[in-house]
Amino acid sequence: MEFDWDEANRQHIAEHGLTPEEVESALDGFTFDIECQDWYDEERFAEVGATARNRYLTIITTWRDDRIRVVTAFDATPALIEEYLIRKGTLWR
Repeated sequence: MEFDWDEANRQHIAEHGLTPEEVESALDGFTFDIECQDWYDEERFAEVGATARNRYLTIITTWRDDRIRVVTAFDATPALIEEYLIRKGTLWR
C-alpha cells in the first residue's frame, strides 16, 4: 500500500497523539470496516485497526489516485475495541 501524507493530515493525526508510522502499521494489519460515507465528491472509509503496540484506532481514509490518504485517526471507543477483538478471534462473547 502506498500512502498520501502531507502536512495537513500529519498535523491532524498528531493532534490525536499519532504518527504516520503508527497509523500505517494499523492499516497494514487486520482491520474491519465500520462504514463508507460520501463526503462531497469522494468516498471515505471508516475502519478499526490496531498499532504494533496494540493501540486501537478508528481510521478514516479515502483513495487519491492510487494511494490511500488518511483523513484522520483517533482512539477507538471501547465498544469498537471489543468488536475488533471479537472479529479478530481473540475475544468471545
